[in-house]
Amino acid sequence: MRKLKELKVKSWCVALLLMMVAVAVHGMDRNDGFNPCSYVNPMIGSGGHGHVFVGANVPFGFVQLGPTQPTRGWDWCSGYHASDSILRGFGHQHLSGTGIGDLGDIALLPVACATQKQVKFSHQAEQVFPGYYKVMLKNPDVLVELTATKRVGFHRYTFSPYCEKPLLTLNLNQGIGWDNTKSCKMVQESATVVTGYRMSMGWARDQRVYFAAEFSQPVEQVAQEGDSIGVFAVKNVNAPVLVKVALSPVSVENAKQNLQAELAGWDFNGTVKQATAAWNEELGKIKVEGKNETNKRIFYTALYHSMIAPSVFCDVNGEYRGSDGKKHHGDFTNYTTFSLWDTYRAAHPLMSIIHPEKQADIAETMLKICEQQGKLPVWHLMGNETDCMVGNPGVAVLADLVLKGYVKDKERAFEALKKSAMCDDRGLSLLKEYGYIPCDLDSTYETVAKGLEYALADAGVAKVAKLLNKKADYKYFYNRSQSYRRYFDKQTKFMRGLTSEGKFRVPFDPFNTVHRQDDYTEGTAWQYVWLVPHDLHGLVDCFGGERPFVEKFDSLFIVSGDMGAEASPDISGLIGQYAHGNEPSHHVLYIYNYVGQPWKGAKLLRQTMKELYSDGLDGLSGNEDVGQMSSWYVLSSIGLYQVEPSGGKYVFGSPLFDDVTIQIGKGKTFRVKANNNSDTNMYVQSVKLNGKPYTKSYIMFDDIMRGGTLEFEMGATPSKFGTKKADRP
Repeated sequence: MRKLKELKVKSWCVALLLMMVAVAVHGMDRNDGFNPCSYVNPMIGSGGHGHVFVGANVPFGFVQLGPTQPTRGWDWCSGYHASDSILRGFGHQHLSGTGIGDLGDIALLPVACATQKQVKFSHQAEQVFPGYYKVMLKNPDVLVELTATKRVGFHRYTFSPYCEKPLLTLNLNQGIGWDNTKSCKMVQESATVVTGYRMSMGWARDQRVYFAAEFSQPVEQVAQEGDSIGVFAVKNVNAPVLVKVALSPVSVENAKQNLQAELAGWDFNGTVKQATAAWNEELGKIKVEGKNETNKRIFYTALYHSMIAPSVFCDVNGEYRGSDGKKHHGDFTNYTTFSLWDTYRAAHPLMSIIHPEKQADIAETMLKICEQQGKLPVWHLMGNETDCMVGNPGVAVLADLVLKGYVKDKERAFEALKKSAMCDDRGLSLLKEYGYIPCDLDSTYETVAKGLEYALADAGVAKVAKLLNKKADYKYFYNRSQSYRRYFDKQTKFMRGLTSEGKFRVPFDPFNTVHRQDDYTEGTAWQYVWLVPHDLHGLVDCFGGERPFVEKFDSLFIVSGDMGAEASPDISGLIGQYAHGNEPSHHVLYIYNYVGQPWKGAKLLRQTMKELYSDGLDGLSGNEDVGQMSSWYVLSSIGLYQVEPSGGKYVFGSPLFDDVTIQIGKGKTFRVKANNNSDTNMYVQSVKLNGKPYTKSYIMFDDIMRGGTLEFEMGATPSKFGTKKADRP
């Protein structure tokens, strides 16, 4: 009898696998023949230190529905790592690429008995593509399929007909990483509806999520652990059990409205198709052409990862929970999950080109946050300011949006910029008093990193002040943006911690670092001396001119040294001491354009794209960081990168693809062609813009957004293109 049952179960599994293939093909179909989803592998970055989200969602959705594993260490910050084969639930919210774990809220799990807390699975039994995730589980034998809308997670559980007592656990206690439940409640309102809420404390100190879950067939609660865990029996095993779980940051009633508005019916396959179509629509904003299929897989997966966040953080009726903990109503789309220390560098400059329709709402979200909490966001998560990382990255992003014309009320924006820059927290009071942040007075360390980040943000405030003809403000913030010079030691030619007496901290080792206990944030003096993206020509002057600067800069990519046993694991993806695995280095390869030697940057850019990105599980050289690591690849493979955080100057690199067409809104396109392009022909020989010779080694945002064609002529040897001082950025 046991063998007969096993044979029947195997036959059932084969039938389900055939059904899954049909779902996959159906979900991926497009009428126009352009199917970027077919190049996306969401598993890229799920190994190593990538920390990416794996599961089902739609672009910028509030819901990220996917498998959650037990937290076994740093590499489980997203709730999933490719090395593990244990699941403890399918949660509705996940972070992607962060270095801190949180969320995992409102988890469902099929179980064989009421006391079962986790299940085993095989990665060979998984399948995932944009908008869809599936896995075949054992004990119980059940096929799990997931899809989503913006605010609703949609589950389909197909139990084996030979499953004796199929059960589903609803777990409100489950969280990821630092996340711990403060209070929760679930109520079975009817035979098919369960509602409730979960309030938790973690990275987001006061997270609140409300839910409304609707089952496709009656379920009976057979066990309960307090208010946090309910076990529900499935009565009809001969039909798949579908569950729709709508979320809201405001109330159960709003969750019900979200459910009715976004997923009133029960067409699972149709929802998969809609989710994948939404991904194809967004991914289709950039069409790349070239012979290397691996590069296309890396590119479109990177573009996919750039659209997990910011996440919608409002209900269909316009209500959202503000940074003050109160309910608000807005006539805009409110967002959350702003990993700004990471994303101001490439993710937001990329979004400003390909998602122009979202920029006004992102700016308005940031302005509302400022009104509600007294400053612009630093690292905002689920309505909470985490104050994670250093500097004023929200200032840099909002200034960039103002300068690019995405903010109508520029005066209001400037007041938010100025207010945030003039706060007294996080070392700013010392900056205002001393003109720098003394390393012997700031108890949280990382003073060099703080000072350099504040300087680049202040440069953005100064530019907006200049735009608005605020001469006094411009002078003040421009001078403050020059404070980076105070940290520069002319003898060692490094940025160093400076005491309140104006003396450099000793002892000093430019290689060694102790995580969160020295003058740098996740880096060394070798990485931080270049963090002056707003005034690189001024940095060159600090070195005494281009020749000594280039000598030092060239050495960055060949020197080696001991970082010490207590170095941050974020310092990864090394080429010499260039650390591509962490964000402070992301502009560095483009510095060569500023000193008239772009060919050196081109070679290193190609090396980085080839060696530090792949289409494997360990395809990222560091944390994905909510789209930043991937956005760097997207922009760099096109051949452009915004070095200066605010202002829209995109510096040329070495385009990887032969032809790229970018949808920039209002029916316009910007095309980037690379003629005679190959692995060896990596050097720009000449450039044309709209058919006319173009000599500058950069292009401005406004020129991109007018539409047209940027045409590179590539070659195998360095050229003099972009070397004249008048043509440098």
